[in-house]
Amino acid sequence: MRYWVVGEFGSGDEVKKALRRLRELGYAKETLDAFSPYPVEGLEEVLELKPSPLRGFAFVAGLMGAAFGYGVQWWTNAVDWPLNVGNRPPHAGPAFVPITFEMMVLFAALTLFLGLMWLYRFPRPHHPLFELESFRTASTGGFWVSVTTERREETEPVLRHLRGLAARNTSVVEEKE
Repeated sequence: MRYWVVGEFGSGDEVKKALRRLRELGYAKETLDAFSPYPVEGLEEVLELKPSPLRGFAFVAGLMGAAFGYGVQWWTNAVDWPLNVGNRPPHAGPAFVPITFEMMVLFAALTLFLGLMWLYRFPRPHHPLFELESFRTASTGGFWVSVTTERREETEPVLRHLRGLAARNTSVVEEKE
């Protein structure tokens, strides 16, 4: 059973202060999370988030797509079925540039899409926090801090800490199985 103890704050700066204080109080970085209606500068440093590996995956996939696109065109035009049309050489590199570029973009985009699905476990159409009516403000103007706990008795101290940090609204949400 998992429990999410959440608190709503008025601004991104308040969220960053609350997260710093919770880290000082000994809460592990894996248990902390933040929700905001727009990106808050510096929040990823406070949460100690690692850079996503998707950037590197997309780069490698783009290079592989470009090599594949160029290789297929070279094979079909210069090796497998060479045709002398208009005295054009069998291997005309500049003619291959548009398809090579398009294959690079296609492979990188598909890698990003599928990588997001796999790495971040998408799609997850439902999360227990969505049951909380006041959590709707996370997409319109509310800034939320979440602390995940495994036991019910751990929720009370977290609630006290969040209230002490001037959270406007606090709640406990439990995962229903």
